[in-house]
Amino acid sequence: MKKNKQEIITFKVDRSLLAALRGISNRSEFIRTAILNALESACPLCKGSGTLALNQRSHWETFSTDHFVE
Repeated sequence: MKKNKQEIITFKVDRSLLAALRGISNRSEFIRTAILNALESACPLCKGSGTLALNQRSHWETFSTDHFVE
């Protein structure tokens, strides 16, 4: 069985974001968690250019069981 190979992704941040991240002990884990949470909130209709609030996500999950995007 193959092990999942991890990839390294880098990105640029402005000074204010860098300053905010400096106090976090495990930045990589924090960033991974933040990205996964953001992906869960990505709007399925606009392919992620917008986000769904928690109540909108709940409504979408119920609505999408009987309706389809064409």
